Amino acid sequence: MYKRILLKLSGEALMGDRQYGIDPDRLADYAKEIKTVLDQGIEVAIVIGGGNIFRGVAGASKGMDRVQGDHMGMLATVINGLALQGALEDQDIPTRLQSAIKINEVAEPFIRRKAMRHLEKGRVVIFGGGTGNPYFTTDSAAVLRAIEIEADVILKGTRVDGIYNTDPEKDAKATKFDYITFDDVLRKGLKVMDTTAFTLSQENKLPIIVFDMNKPGNLLKVVSGEKIGTTVNL
Repeated sequence: MYKRILLKLSGEALMGDRQYGIDPDRLADYAKEIKTVLDQGIEVAIVIGGGNIFRGVAGASKGMDRVQGDHMGMLATVINGLALQGALEDQDIPTRLQSAIKINEVAEPFIRRKAMRHLEKGRVVIFGGGTGNPYFTTDSAAVLRAIEIEADVILKGTRVDGIYNTDPEKDAKATKFDYITFDDVLRKGLKVMDTTAFTLSQENKLPIIVFDMNKPGNLLKVVSGEKIGTTVNL
């Protein structure tokens, strides 16, 4: 069983069945899942995307300035962080939101030692604002924060139950990997995270587990060491 995990959630995951925005029921479900892990004494940090509200890359493709778009995306992750913080606190889970961009009225600034102290005290720490820099995804933010707080693993919660050789939502014959090396992912051109994030994880020997976050009980099974999803390691 892991001692400290970093859970990476996509912004889209918060939409539930909606086309955009935040589904309160999905948030509540995630909060309950996270509580089961905390009850085992595991420390939980979270990085959340902003794609349910705004994507800088999408804005740039329609003629918007990329840096401007990425800043909007960073703010979207803070909005999601606030929503998740509210849902966790509804479950009586003490939670702190730290932002890579200063919004002092809304979130603490990211301070590594403070984040680690919160985790040691049993609080959930949500990292918002991405890395605080344009051109870096929230996947990169997740890996960076995981390394900084010395997490044992990155758990990437998605809609699919692992990594496949082709897109399982489009190809019925897609086969799933239970375990795969970083080198094999790169060699086969599989999409796990963007290359910057993935390489950073590989260089720092930080394993990634990709799993279906929407299946009740899966998060607890993953942290307990059950063979759920796909493990990426050296």
